[in-house]
This record gives sequence, C-alpha cells and structure tokens, in this order.
Amino acid sequence: MTDRLRHFLKSPVLWPLAGIFLLLVANLVLKPGFLTITVLDGHLYGLPIDVLNRGAKTLILALGMTLVIATGGVDLSVGSVVAITGAVAAVLIGQGTDSLVLILGGAIAAGGLAGLINGLLVARLGVQPIVATLILMVAGRGVAQVLTDGQVLIIKHEAFGFLGNGFVLGLPFTIVCATLLYLAVHFALRRTAAGLFIEAVGDNPEASRFAGLATARIKILAYVACGLCAGLAGVMEAANIGAADAQRAGENMELDAIFAVVVGGTALTGGRFLLLGSFVGALLLQMLITTMYNLGVPPAVAPVPKALLILTVCLLQSDRTRRWLGGLFKKKAAA
Repeated sequence: MTDRLRHFLKSPVLWPLAGIFLLLVANLVLKPGFLTITVLDGHLYGLPIDVLNRGAKTLILALGMTLVIATGGVDLSVGSVVAITGAVAAVLIGQGTDSLVLILGGAIAAGGLAGLINGLLVARLGVQPIVATLILMVAGRGVAQVLTDGQVLIIKHEAFGFLGNGFVLGLPFTIVCATLLYLAVHFALRRTAAGLFIEAVGDNPEASRFAGLATARIKILAYVACGLCAGLAGVMEAANIGAADAQRAGENMELDAIFAVVVGGTALTGGRFLLLGSFVGALLLQMLITTMYNLGVPPAVAPVPKALLILTVCLLQSDRTRRWLGGLFKKKAAA
C-alpha cells in the first residue's frame, strides 16, 4: 500500500465520500435515470446539476464557516445575514438603483459589516462566539423585517436575476461562482501563510500571540470573510426566487453550513481545517436532501436523517472508533 493511499484511507474526507457514493446508489435505485443529463438551448439540466446548483449556496456559506470554526469560533448568524443582504439588495433595486455593481457592493458589504460586528464582539470584547453570533442571529431577522417593512419584496432586475438563474458555459451561474470562490479561497489559504496563521490561532491562541501573530485581527478577518460569504449567498438566494423574504430566507442555513464543515472533518475545537472536506460535506448534505425528497420523506421529519448522518460520520472519523473497528477486524482475521 503506497503512502498516498494510506493517507487517503485515514483522511476524514473518506467517510463523507463514502456517504455520497451510498446515497448515489440509493438514488439510482429509486430513479434509474438519476444521472441523466440533458442539453437544452446550450444549458445542462438534470438531477446531478440540480444537486450541485442547490448545494452551491451551502458550499459558499461553508467556506466562510470553515474559517471561523478553524479559529475556534462559530457563526450562528449566517442565516440571518442571508436575509439581511437579500433585503438590502431588494431595497436598493426598489429605490431605483440600476447598477448591478452598486447592488452587489451594498448587499455584500452589509454581510461584511455583520461579520465585522461578530468579530469585534468575539476578538475585542471577549464575548463567547456562540453568544455573540446568537445575538445577530436573533436581531438580524428583525433588521431584515425593518428593511422590508415585514413584506416580501418582489425583485425585478434582469441582471440581478442572472445571479440566481443564469448560465455560464452551460452550467448554472451559482455552480460556477461557488467553484471559483472555492478555488480562490483554497489558493489564498494553502498557497500563502494565511491558512497556517488561522490554524495556529485556533490551535493555541496564547502561543500564537506570543509568537507575534495578531490573533484578534485574524479572528476578526475570519468573521468578516464569513459575513461576506453569507452576503454572496444571500444575493444568490434573493436572485433565485426573485424576492426578498425576511422571514424565510436563509432559514436554518447556519446549521447546514456547520453540518458541512463538521462532516467534512474540521473539528469544532479549532485548528486544522479541511476546505475540501467542507466542499464534500456540502455535497453530501444536498445528496441527502435529494434522497429524502425521492423517498417522499415529510419536511418535518427531514432533520432526523440529517442528525443521524452527522452522528454516523463523526463517529467514523473518531480515532477511538477507528481503533475499535481496527481491533474488531483483527480479531475476525485471527479467528
């Protein structure tokens, strides 16, 4: 067995990939044409494209969440930030703003501001991350409601609508955007020292501070990046449905983002993170949702399979569970 294969078999990404494979087999049994992709007017359509398209926003959120969790924190407010940024975009369009750059800039900047507030509360004021972000999680819905006057604002803007429903090179724009963002974040964190700084702060903030790292600044930047990702996801959400719904937009998306990150192998205790794992985790989540839809599982019951899946994957990723399974196989082999 080569070192590369041995490393892969020990990788936390292995089990989410195995889960995707099993769900793929299940969907092929339920729908034999699950992998069928058709081309219509130069655009690709099919269930695999739908899975990637619907999972794109979760991936974008998971990228930002990965950075925050790697610093030893968590951001529970991203769902509310999605609602806020969608509301900001709708208000700007409603006031006659035609420039897509201004609309995008204003909406995503609102997400960055939300992240900055979270970062300052955590890094400067010493508020526990779960408490600091819970504040904005609750208050953020109220802010979005104020911006929209408690109404669902219809968005009529062709260029803006392209962000949620357009196609690039035959693929939905959301897939292309999420993929490019993933590659950009991966390059920025793994081809520079930024990723090591984040891991160092999450692993041991005191030692990092004594080593000369600006730990507070790094944490703040991680939360700002998470807010910017939530802002982009919020814009895509509003563009996709053609409206800003302060009550429903981004609902439970913070849990989906955390699900993707944790299942992908990034520990909630901080330190080493796996961007590829977050990518795979987001895909696994969307595959699970698609499978439940094909099985006719009621939406009210949907959280139960999610919880069971994350429990199973986390147990399989545990060193203690791996040692126990390894010992069990050795006993059977000896017998």
